[in-house]
Amino acid sequence: MSYGQGGGPQSQWDPWTPHSQQPSGGDDQTPDWAALAEASATRNKRRRLLFIGGGALATVAVGAAVAVAVVSANSDDDTSGGHASQLPSTAALPSGSAGAPSFEPTTAPPPLDPKDFISSARKDTAPLGPDTLFPGTRLTMNEAAYAKGPTADTKDCASAVQGSLAKALTGNGCTRVIRATYTRDGVDVTVGVAVFDSAAQAAKAKSQTDKKSIVKPLTGSGVKDFCSGAVCRSTTNSYGRYAYFTLAGFPGDKDVTTKDTKVFRTGDDLAEYAFRQIRRRGEAQASAAATR
Repeated sequence: MSYGQGGGPQSQWDPWTPHSQQPSGGDDQTPDWAALAEASATRNKRRRLLFIGGGALATVAVGAAVAVAVVSANSDDDTSGGHASQLPSTAALPSGSAGAPSFEPTTAPPPLDPKDFISSARKDTAPLGPDTLFPGTRLTMNEAAYAKGPTADTKDCASAVQGSLAKALTGNGCTRVIRATYTRDGVDVTVGVAVFDSAAQAAKAKSQTDKKSIVKPLTGSGVKDFCSGAVCRSTTNSYGRYAYFTLAGFPGDKDVTTKDTKVFRTGDDLAEYAFRQIRRRGEAQASAAATR
């Protein structure tokens, strides 16, 4: 086979093709270096485009996978009856987070007992006198109106009482006796309040009284003598550190009988009034102490 100029086609040498043969010979076989450089640049550019295209395809593939996952999750929610059905049951929920603060249960303090304040001189410090126990000029009890007459206040307890009541008061430490007289429909009544340092003393004094333990009637200021020698009706009681007594009857020397219901009602009304006034002292002082 001839390899001359007039021969058949000759294989060209491609430096980028494996096993190609580099021709040898004259100057006409010298490689075109400019063409080779241009071909190399073209191939490098093609590779970069392929890499960019591949990266874009990979991104599209990942996006498609995420979209498929989202669609799949939504499809599962739709077919299972909604999000609420996927929540855990109440029993499965934790009872509380580990970092949540806890508080000890608190209990409100018990209300103050008004009787505590009128059971000892140490706590019963509100002003005390005829005007605080028997204020005003009139009072109404059970729809009955009473006019107030004279009042008195003494530390000589025995001078304000008569009969066996003097011994019961002084023997148990009575510190004062406060009295007031009221009138209604021809009936007079004196109410007396004996004061002690403790509830125990007042209770003991009451327990030592008898039918002859009587508060002395208080007259004057338009009130005539009553119960000075006649039979009258008396009451005795105690509450807290106070013992209270009433003596009711007619003016002059008229005796009271069991048929004189007006006298009984008058004595009962004033005894109840004395009790209410003493109790109000305790309520007022308990209320004031609760707000401090």
